[in-house]
Amino acid sequence: MFSLEISKKSSSRLCSLAILAALLLQLCACSYHRTTTAPTETREVLDGLGRHVRLPAKIDRIVSLAPNLTEIVYAIGAGNRLVGDTTFCDYPPEARTVAKVGDTIHPSLERVVALRPQVVLLSTSSQLEAFTQQLEQQHITVFVTDAHDLETVFRSVEQLGELLGQQEQAGRVAALLRSRASAVEERVKGRKPVRVFYQLSAEPLYTAGKSSYITDMIRRAGGVSVTQDVEGEWLRLSDETALAAQPEAVILATADSMGGGNTEVAAPLAKSPAAIQGHVYRINGDFLSRPGPRLIEGLEQMARSLHPEAF
Repeated sequence: MFSLEISKKSSSRLCSLAILAALLLQLCACSYHRTTTAPTETREVLDGLGRHVRLPAKIDRIVSLAPNLTEIVYAIGAGNRLVGDTTFCDYPPEARTVAKVGDTIHPSLERVVALRPQVVLLSTSSQLEAFTQQLEQQHITVFVTDAHDLETVFRSVEQLGELLGQQEQAGRVAALLRSRASAVEERVKGRKPVRVFYQLSAEPLYTAGKSSYITDMIRRAGGVSVTQDVEGEWLRLSDETALAAQPEAVILATADSMGGGNTEVAAPLAKSPAAIQGHVYRINGDFLSRPGPRLIEGLEQMARSLHPEAF
């Protein structure tokens, strides 16, 4: 009996040791699996400001804080990856169904963070430096585009194509935009440039300065901006300065979906040669205020207005 009891105890002990060994092997295997899992592949890119930005190799979750960037994302075939945009992002129509994080000027940090984006797209025209810093403190990568002429708008399309793995479609979009811009320039080539005042808003009176893409658009459309040599992107002018400009044409950016724009020429320009001769042209603000694919439509309308004989 005694020897049998010892045998039973030994057998029980051996069984326990076997179970313990199996558990240890399983734990080791799990530990090995965790430590050998490949980290997420990343890459470093340059954004429109020349900043070095580190991003995942493949991006599936995007938040756009600018309507023009939302339009570009859809144009290059990556709209299904947008998980958030602004209340101003209304084109194409699909953009209206994307979760809203606030408007372009006052986006909600909490909403952006909750959407877990791999990248947040921002335009320098939004002027959200403080918000960018807040996002980066939350370890959210921000990619900034900077459009100061038409070529940098086209380049923004290509940059986002590279960023989102849509190089082929982005290349086609950019090539078509460049082709349409060249066609406009060819039409107005050799014609006397028209002196243009671009009226962004009437009260207060704002216009485009030297570093605005609008100034480049006016040149390509066969005009010359009366404020082309004034430093800055968007300028607030005094009545006296506007009166002294004596433009031959005034271009009004009519109301757009962001609430900007105007329909009547500003008081200081009412007696200008442009107003007296009826050369006040109204163009949809969405074709002028968004440095994206539809900007080319603004260019074409601008050229037809300044040089109707060329079309």
